[in-house]
Amino acid sequence: MSSILYRYLDADALGRMSHRRIEPRGLVLGNLAGAHKSPLSGFAVEFAGHREYSPGDDPKHIDWRVYFRHDKYLVKQYEMETNFVCHLLLDCSASMRYGDGDEQKLLYAARLATTLGHRIVHESDKVSLATFDARVLGMVPPSNSMAQVVRITEHLDQIKPREKTDMAGCLADLVGRMGRREIVMIFSDFFTDLTTLEPVLQRMRYLQHEVVLFHVLHHDELAFDFEGMTKFVGLEVDDILLAEPQELRTAYLAAVQSFNEQLEDICQRNRIERVLVDTRREMAEVLIDYLNHRSRLNRGR
Repeated sequence: MSSILYRYLDADALGRMSHRRIEPRGLVLGNLAGAHKSPLSGFAVEFAGHREYSPGDDPKHIDWRVYFRHDKYLVKQYEMETNFVCHLLLDCSASMRYGDGDEQKLLYAARLATTLGHRIVHESDKVSLATFDARVLGMVPPSNSMAQVVRITEHLDQIKPREKTDMAGCLADLVGRMGRREIVMIFSDFFTDLTTLEPVLQRMRYLQHEVVLFHVLHHDELAFDFEGMTKFVGLEVDDILLAEPQELRTAYLAAVQSFNEQLEDICQRNRIERVLVDTRREMAEVLIDYLNHRSRLNRGR
């Protein structure tokens, strides 16, 4: 495994997730045989036809009889059992630079996305990655090949967060490139105008995507445990504030609570899952808690 893979994959989390599946909470649409129910009618694994092989498709689904007869790579398509596509959307705006080492928000969110992506691909489901700040920075198209994890990490390693975020605009662009009934996981601190964000999330739900928000915050942003005179430097604005933290703590924590409640209300109204993540927590614990919660939701469907 290359040094880039080590940078973005959490080995402990992968080990503890090795016997866990990420199941879609609703019916899915896909184009390969898989382990999930499809909304399409037919027998359990009814053959539906062929399509041309695309780079990134799992070779095990190639119809070799057709290849030997016509010298063409065609992939078998089925109906009732299918794969799902999971889109990982990562906010790379300047505010995500906050934090040091493994607790930096952007690095933590990138590792969280990559580790989940590895688990999804391991089960032969497809995963994609898109990065954005004020614009869409880049995309790694969906694939269920294990080489996809390498492509994702190579893209992540080139990202340099500099700009403010236009989350609503970028998500509107990205959802226009998706199909229907897929899974969309967004990794961000969500420091954006929530009134412009909600309509885009509503559009995702209208298209019957399952949407999960990984709300990634540094422990400092959640607890505000600063001591002594502190200089606060804006990451997305040019403001500098020299202040005594104790004079700000009460008002700051109230503002954070209000913001989190607004975001949670949006999620509740639109049946969206929100996972609040403190970058001080071990990633394995975050992911196991998330998968346990997801399993309970699936059992309660």
